[in-house]
Amino acid sequence: MTGKRRGRPPKYDRDTALAQAAEVFWERGFAATSLDDLAQAMNMNRPSLYNAFGDKETLYRQAMAWVDRRLSDQLGTALDTEPDLNRALKAFYDKALTVYLGRTTPLGCFAICTATAPAPRNEAIRRDLAGIIARVDEALIRRLQQAQSQGAYQASGSVHDIARVLQAVLHSLAVRARAGESHTALEKIYNAAVDAIVPEMPPLQN
Repeated sequence: MTGKRRGRPPKYDRDTALAQAAEVFWERGFAATSLDDLAQAMNMNRPSLYNAFGDKETLYRQAMAWVDRRLSDQLGTALDTEPDLNRALKAFYDKALTVYLGRTTPLGCFAICTATAPAPRNEAIRRDLAGIIARVDEALIRRLQQAQSQGAYQASGSVHDIARVLQAVLHSLAVRARAGESHTALEKIYNAAVDAIVPEMPPLQN
């Protein structure tokens, strides 16, 4: 048998491809993003894209999970590294704003700003969104309980309810960031919220 062997299709890096897909979905939203848009951004033809990631919904869910893992790692580090609860929560919000505003066009939170529209009509996306919200609640509850156990925080109510309020602030920041509010304006919001819910600890007296 003679002749040249047919070359293999170019390899792709899965993380890079999902990051590229996420950027398109993040900017345009789920409904307005086409497979052609995705194929162009990911530098893949449509058959290769489909073979690697499935249909648009499946790719969207993978992209959302990819973004969620990376943001969760960053936010978790911000919560856990700072021992003072007030400062830890402010670092948590500031890290979120770095992601929400860290593009030429501020895009807010991937899940809150792209999944809430299709979620009422798409059970899988709704389930994914609920899972992300639940995991953020759990991280905040765990941090509040840790501060309580150390005697550094006395909750005025259920830490579960307080965690939901803290996450509601996060959602507001995401929407306001996408609407174009500045980092300075958003910083004032989360500072006021944290100081109202978790007052700064007074300095220790010698």
